[in-house]
Formats: sequence, C-alpha cells, structure tokens
Amino acid sequence: MRGETKMMDDDILIKGSYVKISNYRVKVMNTLEPGEVKIPKEIAKDTNIIPNHISKTLRELKDNNLIECINEEARKGRLYRLTPLGIEVKQYLED
Repeated sequence: MRGETKMMDDDILIKGSYVKISNYRVKVMNTLEPGEVKIPKEIAKDTNIIPNHISKTLRELKDNNLIECINEEARKGRLYRLTPLGIEVKQYLED
C-alpha cells in the first residue's frame, strides 16, 4: 500500500511540474474549481487568455488527464471540469 501512495505522490508531483512550466496551464487550472463546469469562453474570460490559446491549453490538460470534457460530441459549448487527478494536482499547486 505504501508503494502505491508513493507512486500517486510522484504522479501528482510530475503533473504539477508539467502545469507549473506553463502560465496558461496554471491559469486554467486555477480558474476551475472542484465540481465546477465551464465552457472555453468562460475560461478565456476568467484567465484573459485568447480563445486559440485556451483551446490548445485545454487539449494539453485533457491529454494529461487533468481535466475532462463531458460533452465531446458538442461542436460549441463544450463543458470542462477537473478530473480527480486534476483536483489533487490543483491542491498540490495551492500548497
């Protein structure tokens, strides 16, 4: 069990480092709260990041299992939220 905890801690550290090296990733993670769902337009407004960069940043965070899109089939108004791993990484970044 202890090895499993260490592996999870390492994963959080690695993902946290990945987020920290990009101001855009940090801003997007900071604008999402656990259990909250936002569309890209809201995230862009909250972070003052242009929509093209928001799309790229959301894709990067999604590819790293930090956020998820709950309505992938939608062309507009996609809904994004933190994953359980994303919540843990966000908490790590806040500490």
